[in-house]
Amino acid sequence: MPDTDHIEALEFKVAHLERGLQELSDVVVRQQREIDILTARVRACEERLRELRDLASAPAEADEVPPHY
Repeated sequence: MPDTDHIEALEFKVAHLERGLQELSDVVVRQQREIDILTARVRACEERLRELRDLASAPAEADEVPPHY
């Protein structure tokens, strides 16, 4: 039968590992939130870029020839 000191040492290690696991889990959750926010920002930037490209490629009214020419 294991002695009390050995059991306490194992319990300490398990508690330490559980705390470390919880801390890592919290980090992963925070990082996922940041990833979600950044992904949304990238999508918004891509959409804005498409809009700007469409505006740049559209003929300007000054460049259009009036119908009477």
